[in-house]
Amino acid sequence: MGQIRLAVLANENKDDHLNWCRALDNRGNIDYDIICLSGSDWFERIANVKYDYLLAKPPGLTATYKQLYDERIFLIDNILELPVYPTPEEIYIYENKRFFYSWLKANDLPHPKAYIYYCKNEVLKFVENYEPPLVAKHNIGASSSGVHILKSKTDKLKYINEAFTSGAPKRWGPNFERGGIIKRGLNYLKNPGMIKGKLDVYNKIRTDVQKGFVILQDYIEHEYEWRIVAIGESYFAHKKLKVGDKASGSLLKNYDNPPLYLFDFVRNIMERFGLTSQAVDVFETMNGELLINEMQCMFGQSDPYQMLVDNKPGRYRYLNNKWVFEEGDFARNECFDLRVEHILSRLRNQK
Repeated sequence: MGQIRLAVLANENKDDHLNWCRALDNRGNIDYDIICLSGSDWFERIANVKYDYLLAKPPGLTATYKQLYDERIFLIDNILELPVYPTPEEIYIYENKRFFYSWLKANDLPHPKAYIYYCKNEVLKFVENYEPPLVAKHNIGASSSGVHILKSKTDKLKYINEAFTSGAPKRWGPNFERGGIIKRGLNYLKNPGMIKGKLDVYNKIRTDVQKGFVILQDYIEHEYEWRIVAIGESYFAHKKLKVGDKASGSLLKNYDNPPLYLFDFVRNIMERFGLTSQAVDVFETMNGELLINEMQCMFGQSDPYQMLVDNKPGRYRYLNNKWVFEEGDFARNECFDLRVEHILSRLRNQK
């Protein structure tokens, strides 16, 4: 394979793309540019160079910049016809729950039933006769920052009234439910330069108001969620444990050996839609049904591995019609090194 040329498509958050850069630098001898997709010169910089791949890092803080990023990815894909990683479809469903739940429904993929309302009278009529708990979610927002469990009728009415007046409530500061607040605080004291960046993030989240619609979902009783990660041929899984009513954002995990049917479930989705990089969060019901809660092409990683099998880090691959475990460090650099390996293997196969 000859010399390749890549571009990292950064977003408005100045350090958000650095994992891509670290992964490319770790490989060495890869020529790449950094192009901010929210910059005014984005089109000329992309159109005037023959790139082999554009490596995206879609934003996940505010709806305004997420929409801008998606619009420009659409033009890159449909007008310039340049290859993007992850795929445009993966980027569109990332941090856009309103579109994501419609996408699940349209493709007949199993998931907790979701309800999206733009009319206040309609949603008030709906909750009037809906007794079970409901999960209210912000359209954009990771780590449960916009997730509320509405148990009583009073909770539901209060949330709806706020959503159609001042805006749906959302946590924009530290996640105290996550735990480890002292350890995290000490880390910031040791690295004071990080504090300003974190405050900038909190301010962006605070000013991003969701108003005039609600996204609701059936509450599924659970003690954990499965997180199944698929990047190319590499598959991982672990349990995200619940704190309070939510597993999302808790950072508490269980690394028991995962059942292989989880990988069959996600592999079918990856192949059906040509997906490349996914963390699929799944509820497993009492009768064994798997329900998709979230899908994210970009995701955080608090541990150095995504899976342990018999206490050994590694991955699964589907080889000769069966799942084969391979021990090793495949999740380093928050899986971005693995993504680069996947891109290079695709380019090799094209030659």
